[in-house]
Amino acid sequence: MQGILFALGAMIGWTLADFFIQKTVRKVGSMKALMYIGVVALILLFPFVYKEIPALFSSPRDIIILSLGGLVMFAAALFDFEALKRGKLSIVEPLYGAEVPISVGLSIGLWGEYLSLVQIILISVIFVGIMLAITIHHTHLHYHKRIFERGVILALAGAVGMGLGNFLVGVSSQTISPILSIWFIHGSLGIFCLFYLFLRKELHGGIREIKQNIGIIAGQSILDNIAWIFFAFATLYLPISIAVGITESYIALGALLGVFLNKEKLKWHQYIGVAITCVAVILLATISE
Repeated sequence: MQGILFALGAMIGWTLADFFIQKTVRKVGSMKALMYIGVVALILLFPFVYKEIPALFSSPRDIIILSLGGLVMFAAALFDFEALKRGKLSIVEPLYGAEVPISVGLSIGLWGEYLSLVQIILISVIFVGIMLAITIHHTHLHYHKRIFERGVILALAGAVGMGLGNFLVGVSSQTISPILSIWFIHGSLGIFCLFYLFLRKELHGGIREIKQNIGIIAGQSILDNIAWIFFAFATLYLPISIAVGITESYIALGALLGVFLNKEKLKWHQYIGVAITCVAVILLATISE
């Protein structure tokens, strides 16, 4: 039951965090939004992990896993942002749902997790629901016709990176520590972004920028880190693949949140996607309890 509650908490946390992330990105840019998430994790989570840090640095294996997690997350973010910059949002965004089967495949293939046939079917249904919910026009699902669209290859690379990132967070949470894993991986991400922005000379006016947008910056940074911590703890009680299947449905719920908060309009197939995702998540949580 604890694992299900943590997974549902992560799902809700990411749904709300994305609302603030969207506003932050529009105000300060994607890379700065990521930097704030990482820096907040580095500072606020430090009191909870400082006693574990000496033991961490005495284990080369743990350092490698966590460092790889930070690098993968950073690379995935760069691919995602470049894809959004070069391609059409309506074409690129639906491809991000591909991180679900990638995370599940890695968990089963490399980590030796076992899922029943029913669980595999429900995760597949969740994936289909996510794809329907975030695809603006049904013709955009014809990927074989759009593989050469601008930004598509970059978006797929980003989805692979995020799928691998989910897997590494789950592995490090199970073998090291949930909070320490998020502190190190998100802290590394924040430092990478800080260094990247420094090299591009894009850090000027940072204090003024924070003061002007403190509400949305704090909202996205705190909620996103809380959601990742919930996900990390969920993987202690559930297989990584089940935790991913439940938590990643936040993508579909985000579309619904846009209807209520941003007055966005969804197509009929998007409402169907949200509905089947919610039903599949409830069933998966029930049988996996």
